[in-house]
Amino acid sequence: MNLTLAGIKETSIWEKAGIRLPKYDVETMISKTKANPTWIHFGAGNIFRIFLGGIADDLLEAGLAETGITCVETFDEQIIDDIYAPFDNLVLSILLKADGGTDKRVLASLAEGIKADRTRLAEIFKNPSLQMASFTITEKGYAVTSPDSAIGILTASLYERYLAGGHPMAVVSMDNLAHNGTVLKKAVLTAAAELANDGFVNWLNDESKVTFPMSMIDKITPRPADGIANELAEMGIENMAPITTDKRTFIAPFVNAEVPQYLVIEDKFPNGRPEFEKVEAGVYLTDQDTVNKVERMKVTTCLNPLHTALAVYGCILGYTLIADEMKDEQLKNLVHQIGPIEGMPVVTDPGIISPEKFVEEVINIRFPNPFMPDAPQRIATDTSQKVGIRFGETIKSYMAKDGDAKALKAIPLALAGWCRYLLAVDDEGNPFELSDDPMLAELTAIVADIKVSKPETYTGQLKPLLSNATIFGVDLYEAGLGAFIEELFVELIQEPGAVRATLVKYLG
Repeated sequence: MNLTLAGIKETSIWEKAGIRLPKYDVETMISKTKANPTWIHFGAGNIFRIFLGGIADDLLEAGLAETGITCVETFDEQIIDDIYAPFDNLVLSILLKADGGTDKRVLASLAEGIKADRTRLAEIFKNPSLQMASFTITEKGYAVTSPDSAIGILTASLYERYLAGGHPMAVVSMDNLAHNGTVLKKAVLTAAAELANDGFVNWLNDESKVTFPMSMIDKITPRPADGIANELAEMGIENMAPITTDKRTFIAPFVNAEVPQYLVIEDKFPNGRPEFEKVEAGVYLTDQDTVNKVERMKVTTCLNPLHTALAVYGCILGYTLIADEMKDEQLKNLVHQIGPIEGMPVVTDPGIISPEKFVEEVINIRFPNPFMPDAPQRIATDTSQKVGIRFGETIKSYMAKDGDAKALKAIPLALAGWCRYLLAVDDEGNPFELSDDPMLAELTAIVADIKVSKPETYTGQLKPLLSNATIFGVDLYEAGLGAFIEELFVELIQEPGAVRATLVKYLG
């Protein structure tokens, strides 16, 4: 079996293998999408391919759409060359059930995969048919507004649309950061200022023309697992092996992910939108205030901070699976303390999703799923860009409520764990490789002179880091936590085994 447009025409062998194929005319859909695109997406990675690609496929299957998605990759263009083009932009979706079963499906909704082709992007953005541009470019993608960045390329494309008559459209961030629509709009306006065109800036600020809806996306999408690649090869599917690109993107022709998924979007689309509400895809259309509450619930309390805590301690303790960490008494207690105990009192119930039920699903069903090949090493990527949202918001809420955040114990333990992680030495004293982070060189320089088993080598080196409100969203000393985190850190470096001993001391 070959995952290509020609290959999936051999329908009987795919169906015999238990793999669902598209029931719509794929070639016709591709032709219509290229002629009159409605949805373009920046960031061609895994969560986009399986989640948003799956939603678009559902819409096509149900006859609720005639066009798919145009996919743009501006950071790692090798993805287009090695994963999109050879497979005619098809995706093999593998949903991993908690009982060990899988749901295998070929998604064909990614109609066109392109690099930063300014000419083609201009054609797409000039077309009145375009309704929305969406984004999964990770938190760090919004900090760069140079002409060759995703934000710069988007802004130039929007400028083309403005010059071509200024047809309305929505620009939707689907990245995990607070108030993502506002962050995206600010980044675009920063880039737009370089063009020195007041009319363009006014158009971007006119919500009858351009909107930047808020959203919250949630679907745990691990790196492609070698075991699944081997299983697919044994089934007779060709060329399923994952690759690592030159920019260290680990990706495959298939995407493996959990079944649960949530996409909550502010319903503000001035040129129309896909009929999301008519498919069973976990999509909620609502108002901005509700989106903000859902996003805050997930990113600051019910999932993301728990993931980060498991990531840093998992690396130190030698774990390679999040599911295995959830069998660890101290680590399971740590995430329970961070979420239901410390985070829940300052979370507002969004109404459409129960925070208590959401975090219960995360801790008891999603994280422990033994068939999810999700690694703490993946989650530990870019932690410096995440801690301010994932922990800082809760800390600030406690400060607003109590005057300081001294009541918190588990969150400081997670932050001390991140500092201990930066030493790149596990709890047995062996070195390990740190995950990618844009601040990695700066952070490791801060802790370079600190040695495990030599607590006397700690002489306050963390103070500039812990007082950095840009990283944490708040000066942790002003929050009343800085000194406590330092104390915890010193406990964590006492000797080999000190990390486990510290977790036992504070978590039973």
